[in-house]
Amino acid sequence: MTIENFNSELLATTSDIERRKFIHKHIFHGTPFVFQNEEERYFEFRNRIAQNFSIGFYEVFIVGSAKFGFSYWKHKDFDFNSDIDVVIVNERLFEEFYKKICDYQYNLDRFYKTISIAERKEYHKFLHYLIKGWMRPDLLPTSFQMDLLKKEWWDFFNSISNNKSEVGNYDVKAGLYKNYYYLEKYYLFGIELHCNNLKINQN
Repeated sequence: MTIENFNSELLATTSDIERRKFIHKHIFHGTPFVFQNEEERYFEFRNRIAQNFSIGFYEVFIVGSAKFGFSYWKHKDFDFNSDIDVVIVNERLFEEFYKKICDYQYNLDRFYKTISIAERKEYHKFLHYLIKGWMRPDLLPTSFQMDLLKKEWWDFFNSISNNKSEVGNYDVKAGLYKNYYYLEKYYLFGIELHCNNLKINQN
């Protein structure tokens, strides 16, 4: 699929039901561009992540430009400077990390922990996503990442980046959603914005 075909099909949707079907079909379903004609390697990549976090392989998939071969937001083709954006959807795993973040927040409130102004700004961005039912660990303060997430998150995704897994010579980044309700809601909102922008540019 080209970005022109993607945009054309999206513009043809006329309701939330049709746009929901659109994101199911194109964002959550199918073999990603980066694994084109390599379905078995895609399974092995997903299964590698799933086994590390003790979740189902079907709860792991690729989104973004690595999925399509282009970024519909940035109007940019997938290339060797692109990241592999992974989505994980698992409520148990989400709750495990959420409890640690809750404890971290209480330590901030008690002044047991301090963070810089720049870190606090990034932390607020993290909380903006968290309230929508998903986590972006890259936006957590560095001290939190080192204390709690280094071994469980960063070391693992570094271990499957840059020619150290089936996906090839790319950095692998990941977001964690509580469940499919929040995943669908986030992407439905984004695709609505993109559709509206396309309509404005048509006029």
